[in-house]
Amino acid sequence: MGIFCLGTRMEIYVEIVNAAFAVLLLAWLLIDILKQRRGGGDLHIRGHTAVKQSAVLFTTITLLCNIMISILYLGFGFYQYWNHRIITSKSVFLSMTWILATLVACYSKNRTLREKNRLPLVIILWWFFYFIFYSLSISIHFLTGSSSIELPFPWPEPNIADFASLPLSTLLCFNALTFSCCAKTHNDLETPLLPEEHESLSKCSTSYRNAGIWSKLTFRWLNQLFSKGRIEKLELSHVPSVPASETANYASSLLEDSFGKNKNETSNLQKAIAYAVWRSLAINGVLAGANTVASYMGPLLITNFVDFLSENHDDSGYLHGLVLAFIFFFSKTVESLTQRQWYFGAQRIGIRVRAALSVLIYKKSLSVKFAGSSNGKIINMINVDVERIGDFCWNIHGVWLLPFQVFLALLILYRNLGAAPSIAALSSTILVMVSNTPLASKQERLHSRIMEAKDSRIKATSETLKSMRVLKLYSWEPTFLKKLLQLRETERDWLRRYLYTSAAIAFLFWASPTLVSVITFGVCILLKTTLTTGTVLSALATFRILQEPIYNLPELISMIAQTKVSIDRVQDFLREEDQKKQIPCQISKSSDIAIEMKSGEYAWETIDQNSRKPTIKITKNMKIMKGYKVAVCGSVGSGKSSLLCSILGEIPRISGAGIKVHGTKAYVPQSAWIQTGTVRDNVLFGKDMNKDFYEDVLGGCALNQDIEIWADGDLTVVGERGMNLSGGQKQRLQLARAVYSNSDVYILDDPFSAVDAHTGTHLFKKCLMQLLSQKTVIYATHQLEFLDAADLVLVMKHGTIIQSGKYEELIADPTGELFGQIAAHRRSLNQVNPPQQDNSLTNGPSPLSQIEVTEEKFEEPSSADRFSERTQEEASETGRVKWSVYSTFITSAYKGALVPVILLCQVLFQGLQMGSNYWIAWATGESHKVTREKLLGIFILLSGGSSIFILGRAVFLATIAVETAQRLFLGMISSVFRATISFFDATPSSRILSRSSTDQSTVDTDIPYRLAGLAFALIQLLSIIILMSQVAWQVFPLFLVILGISIWYQAYYITTARELARMVGIRKAPILHHFSESIAGAATIRCFHQEERFLARNLSLIDDYSRIVFHNSGTMEWLCIRINFLFNLGFFLVLIILVNLPKSAIDPSLAGLAATYGLNLNVLQAWVIWNLCNVENKMISVERVLQFTNIPSEAPLVIEDCRPKSEWPAYGRIELINLHVQYSPSLPMVLKGITCTFPGGKKIGVVGRTGSGKSTLIQALFRVIEPSGGQILIDGLDISKLGLQDLRSRLGIIPQDPTLFQGTVRTNLDPLEQHSDQEIWEVLNKCRLSDIVKQDKRLLDAPVAEDGENWSVGQRQLVCLARVLLKKRRILVLDEATASIDTATDNIIQGTIREETSRCTVITVAHRIPTVIDNDLVLVLDDGKVVEYDSPVKLLEDNSSSFSKLVMEFWRRSKQE
Repeated sequence: MGIFCLGTRMEIYVEIVNAAFAVLLLAWLLIDILKQRRGGGDLHIRGHTAVKQSAVLFTTITLLCNIMISILYLGFGFYQYWNHRIITSKSVFLSMTWILATLVACYSKNRTLREKNRLPLVIILWWFFYFIFYSLSISIHFLTGSSSIELPFPWPEPNIADFASLPLSTLLCFNALTFSCCAKTHNDLETPLLPEEHESLSKCSTSYRNAGIWSKLTFRWLNQLFSKGRIEKLELSHVPSVPASETANYASSLLEDSFGKNKNETSNLQKAIAYAVWRSLAINGVLAGANTVASYMGPLLITNFVDFLSENHDDSGYLHGLVLAFIFFFSKTVESLTQRQWYFGAQRIGIRVRAALSVLIYKKSLSVKFAGSSNGKIINMINVDVERIGDFCWNIHGVWLLPFQVFLALLILYRNLGAAPSIAALSSTILVMVSNTPLASKQERLHSRIMEAKDSRIKATSETLKSMRVLKLYSWEPTFLKKLLQLRETERDWLRRYLYTSAAIAFLFWASPTLVSVITFGVCILLKTTLTTGTVLSALATFRILQEPIYNLPELISMIAQTKVSIDRVQDFLREEDQKKQIPCQISKSSDIAIEMKSGEYAWETIDQNSRKPTIKITKNMKIMKGYKVAVCGSVGSGKSSLLCSILGEIPRISGAGIKVHGTKAYVPQSAWIQTGTVRDNVLFGKDMNKDFYEDVLGGCALNQDIEIWADGDLTVVGERGMNLSGGQKQRLQLARAVYSNSDVYILDDPFSAVDAHTGTHLFKKCLMQLLSQKTVIYATHQLEFLDAADLVLVMKHGTIIQSGKYEELIADPTGELFGQIAAHRRSLNQVNPPQQDNSLTNGPSPLSQIEVTEEKFEEPSSADRFSERTQEEASETGRVKWSVYSTFITSAYKGALVPVILLCQVLFQGLQMGSNYWIAWATGESHKVTREKLLGIFILLSGGSSIFILGRAVFLATIAVETAQRLFLGMISSVFRATISFFDATPSSRILSRSSTDQSTVDTDIPYRLAGLAFALIQLLSIIILMSQVAWQVFPLFLVILGISIWYQAYYITTARELARMVGIRKAPILHHFSESIAGAATIRCFHQEERFLARNLSLIDDYSRIVFHNSGTMEWLCIRINFLFNLGFFLVLIILVNLPKSAIDPSLAGLAATYGLNLNVLQAWVIWNLCNVENKMISVERVLQFTNIPSEAPLVIEDCRPKSEWPAYGRIELINLHVQYSPSLPMVLKGITCTFPGGKKIGVVGRTGSGKSTLIQALFRVIEPSGGQILIDGLDISKLGLQDLRSRLGIIPQDPTLFQGTVRTNLDPLEQHSDQEIWEVLNKCRLSDIVKQDKRLLDAPVAEDGENWSVGQRQLVCLARVLLKKRRILVLDEATASIDTATDNIIQGTIREETSRCTVITVAHRIPTVIDNDLVLVLDDGKVVEYDSPVKLLEDNSSSFSKLVMEFWRRSKQE
């Protein structure tokens, strides 16, 4: 009796507490209403708009939860009264308290949004009391119900309303905790008055680093970003920064520290990575483990559930069914939450590892000279290897999860079927794994082959893009396209094999549950093990989960192997470069010595380290004093540039004491390196602006006139590699950069070669002799007129300093090398007969500051403005990926004919698989007597049929994937090769390479499977919903609602996610571009000690990329967790419906099958949603590829109706008739009505100042730019009516920038393979190259490095000359053809050109007067018009002519020689 009384008291106590809370809630409501009426309600209204937005979701969820719990208790109270005619005090008090709580929540909603952002304390206390008490009640109910435990007193028994409201009360408590923390943060801050402050406060409060536990668990911290994405197109500034642990600086410092600690160990990079991220990995491991355990709860309990459905049960039995349903729901919720956190954690670790490795590789690429590693290889390392290592963070836990999953599966099978069937299941699982392993290893080998083939293709593409202008001028682009397509064909062959192997693996994956179940049930039947519907369905659910580890094992092995290869590649790269690192120069101001050169040998890195010959030999010690001007001269290939590089420490020393440089250095390389950015940025190069000094430097480097012409002045944006500047402008720009650095020692490599006579004199006098008068300057030059001003002259030959001393001493030695060079220079000078001297010209400074034969850039100055607008940000599509993109992709292969076949295969597979599962579940039921043979036979037949359709599906899909990828690639690459040259000027090569590598890889191996995966998952999802609807029709409208909400969520999500996915692609390109640019200019960056600034820029770019990837992956999890919860709730409601349906109304086998398939519902819907979103995100790659299939193209290569005769042009006569040229309709005219005739077989020199239109004229001749008016006739034929290949292949040109391609000497001279070896050797002899080529025993097959880096610039120009002489064209254009060649060689070459082109029309744009002076005619251009056009003799007769003034200037400068 005492126990009963205590129990009664316990219930009474609880009801008293409930009533007390009801009174408190009512009191608070009344008091607050009175306060508001007294005018206290508008005190805190201003300034909380930011808070209001972040609180809307919270208050809405809170209100809904309160309303739902109130309805539950009211409904349960009505149910009790209706059925039993009783009203319990518990129902009354709980209903009343929850209704009052709902009113308080509703009332305080607006206050919460408007004022303190805090809920009333009384309601929070009520929520927590309710949650704690009823959690205890339900826990005690389970404990006492499932075991013989007895409590000393009866605890109040929970009812169905208590069970159902517990998840909602849990949600309320979480909300209360989270929002109280947020409220505290906001109340500690003063109300901001400015909108900007509101925005930053809002962003701060909702970003990840400030999020609470609940916010992180449900990804609520992304709500602000979604709100922004719905209103406007997302920009980088809208995306919050990444947490500190994911920043490139922090991650790389951590990895560098751990890498440094393990320096002496082998295989230390993986250890260093593991050490750097071990804590995050451990947390992720715990989440992965919890997820695995939760995922196996379903198969474990499905037997109990099916048994429950098969039995007759009373009211207490119903409660047992509800408890089972609740456990299913709870385990599925835990599975969803842990999976989302696990995946997001893996992404975070991946971001950290990728950022850290990228920084480490970048640091290495700046700190050492790369003689062995090509730019393409390093870019590929960033693009592929680093990405792969980062992606491995997804799979790393598979190493221990896989055996753990198999172990759990075996436990469940042992519990349901016994030992023998479990062993059979294990054996068959191992059999499938073993079958899969050789396929996986083959797949891995094929993947390596694909990567090698891709490496080769990307390298060739990169080189081709850099040289596209030259290829178009030579009309070689069809040949190079053919080579690229051959490389792609090799890659495609490996891709085909890879995808068919993947098809076999996919077949094994889908067929494995069938095989394992057939063997296991076969053993059960043989051993006469009792099979029930419950045990069979539990086993089938377990086999389906076992499918993942079976599939993952080979993939895991493959991933480990691939990641190991990538880690080894990165590690070898980092270590190899460590060994080559140079000793830094000495910074000392104490002595008067600037440079100490001690005897030693220096050699570039070669493949065979043992046989390398020294490039530079310093045979005697030498000291260069501070303030000295040192000139370095010598013939082409004598080692001038290499000597300067050895002073810089860029060439590895192989013997001797080395070279010490005292003080800071500045370097001007021979091949100009210009940074993408403004002209001002290039000159300042990290230094602070000193306006006066800056103006002096621009004046000294003759840049003022150019800056005046440019629309944006010194803020004009310079394109990639300075492509919208001429050679001379690039040279003067980098000279200005060096001078502005205000260093102690200046190393200038042939700074005067690309500029005309007047500008050269100006640079020498103003820069070297005035601005740098107190500095030590070492300059290599071919212009011998600049030698006499030097304090010391070094003469180079075969890599050795053969003469050194004062200029006067060296020329006094008739046997010396310099004497011979001076003699050649004088012979060249004697060709120039100056006009009658005018005292004003001879004695005073030249007044010809406005008359210059300066270089002409390919892209006219006015187009720089256009360039700046087009290269800043990559254009991207907005909004949804258009349906046309999908339809193009789907119908690319076989016009989409195979798509319906694949879908039919999937439908039949799904139907047969469900049929086989239903058959064995139905046949093992108690009421059905089926023979063992029939049971197993029909099961094998149905399962086998489903497997055949899966095989067909996999093979057809691989066939489509290969064909589609190839068609898209051909469309893009053909379009790019046919694009106009302005496209390449305005599009950085990294943008094209990004599409050709990353996007094409996605198209090759990813998108077809993503699209197919989406279709297959949808078919599976619909089939499960149909199956459930068969069991209970009530399920169908329920799932329609859930699907409707899911679609709304997906639509809400995709607007933001789509832009983030686009930004991922766009933000990757600048990293690659910066990498590529930094590697190209590494020597300059090191010399100026700008590593820190470039590294900071790199860190910033990586962080920008990381923040996009971070939030992009977060948004996916945000969506998945919500959709998961919806479907879990749906599954829970389905189970409740099944529990409550009478036994007679359902088939237990079918209901059990529905429940079994329902276990996969959340995974499947997540897979559908994930694929749905991922497909759109991935289809952006197709969109990007298709963008480049519609580029405006040049005129046709061949016009069949208008093909010239084979001997055209026979005479070489060129007529320009009223020629007008402009770069675009919006830009001013560049050539303004030029009319003149170049007679056939004559030599014409073209001169004029910068911007006069010289190069534009040449481009118009080659139709690089189409004339906007007038005509150009060659031998009477209008060139605008010809195909471009017919035109360009009949003309010859030596462009300003000498371009060589990676390959051999033969392929560089004759890529079209039209000439014999004898012809090639004849040309090499004429160009003085045969001796150089014969130094390598491979002769014409001697290798040429990327960009021809194993040849000097002068040698490269000779190779370009040899190309033209080999072609033997009637019309030849020389654009600055011999600018980097010494005078002696130039004289010989000019003689060769005269001899070889005696019957040709030769148009010369040259800076050296001797080159132009002996021409038959000279054309002087100014402002796009003809100023003078006559023979040089006639022009020189008139002292006032522009040409005679120019010649006088050259002669006056050189007469001292």
